[in-house]
Amino acid sequence: MADTGEPQTLCEPHASRGELISNRLLGALRPRELERLSPYLRKVDLARDTMLFDCGEDVTLTHLPCHATMVSLLVVSKEGQEVEVANVGREGAIGGIVSAGFKPAYGRAVVRVPGFAFCIPTARLEDAKSQSPILADLFARYADVLLAQMMQSAACNALHGVEQRYCRWLLSTHDRAGDEPIRLTQETLAQMMGVQRTTVTAVARALQDDGVIATGRGRIEILDRSALEKRACECHDAVEHHFQRLLPEVDTTD
Repeated sequence: MADTGEPQTLCEPHASRGELISNRLLGALRPRELERLSPYLRKVDLARDTMLFDCGEDVTLTHLPCHATMVSLLVVSKEGQEVEVANVGREGAIGGIVSAGFKPAYGRAVVRVPGFAFCIPTARLEDAKSQSPILADLFARYADVLLAQMMQSAACNALHGVEQRYCRWLLSTHDRAGDEPIRLTQETLAQMMGVQRTTVTAVARALQDDGVIATGRGRIEILDRSALEKRACECHDAVEHHFQRLLPEVDTTD
């Protein structure tokens, strides 16, 4: 029997529909399409800093984050420095979205905000997409949105200052976390942005002094969303607009 990448350690193999649709991509599926996937979906708890795949590894599982769970897609330099090029939360999926067959990862996927997700062997996902044009179209449009986010991130890193980029990242995370505090350290944020921790700390302090955010040990709380939007660059809105045009049925709000 061929290896389908079935996970060896499973958690709650029979999830409720309410849990399944807490990933908005799954929630956008019609019942018939969701039924194609649900027998193979497995709920897994993802701890902070869990690596879902690394550079060059065969990607055998696709993960679909739920609620506030968030995963960073990273490019890694020869020296081991990580820079985030995209982040994926409850609106999407990580791994095996476009390619079929052998799927060597170009970058690294690391859990930044812990929580639960659903995983499915990419081979099973490919089979379901081949049988359902509706399912294939949904994931193809999502792949386009993910590519747009990566392109916008490249432009943002080249054109915009640290404070604007920091605010953009907080906005995209706040979209997924809602009113819950963002559970992330300034050190991790600095690593993802490719800057010094002292630089990120200074930006966070300025935003806190102005009443925009409140920071604590490993947590960031958004106090004034509108003020944060004004201090961010246009990149967050550009990606969100593209997302809503291509995937209007994937509701990213609570």
